[in-house]
Amino acid sequence: MGKAICFTGHRQIAMSEVHTLLEKLRRILRTAITEGFSEFYCGGAVGWDTYCGMVVLELREQYPDIHLHLVLPCPPEEQVMYYTELQKRLYYQVYERADSRVIISMVHHKNCMRERNQRLVDAADCCICYFRQNAARTGTGQTVRMAKKKGIPVANLSTKEITWE
Repeated sequence: MGKAICFTGHRQIAMSEVHTLLEKLRRILRTAITEGFSEFYCGGAVGWDTYCGMVVLELREQYPDIHLHLVLPCPPEEQVMYYTELQKRLYYQVYERADSRVIISMVHHKNCMRERNQRLVDAADCCICYFRQNAARTGTGQTVRMAKKKGIPVANLSTKEITWE
């Protein structure tokens, strides 16, 4: 297995940012792949997680040796319970094409998201996030703190230029 990247980010991203953000993500992932990263871990949430999963799957057509692994807090039917129909459709497109899936808990409970976040970080050598600094008390903030505590690089794509912490 090659080196691994985990993703974490906010569920809501302004549509005006999405195109530029996805181009930055593609650029950084192409570079990472040429540097030996081949395992990508995603939490399956709507928003950033879905975008990252879709980009990895897109790049897998050009780089067939990369793998997308989903680390889900609970079964899909519980995770998507409050998603819109479009969000559900995109979720299942990523879910069905992922190389592997791990479900943290068979029932949603108060710690399953935290456990999922920790599992993502434990698997990773690097974290790529979409993290607005004013949203520190979120699951994304928690995951970024976990990555920093582990001592792995964190690339934040929420700013004009990619920042490494």
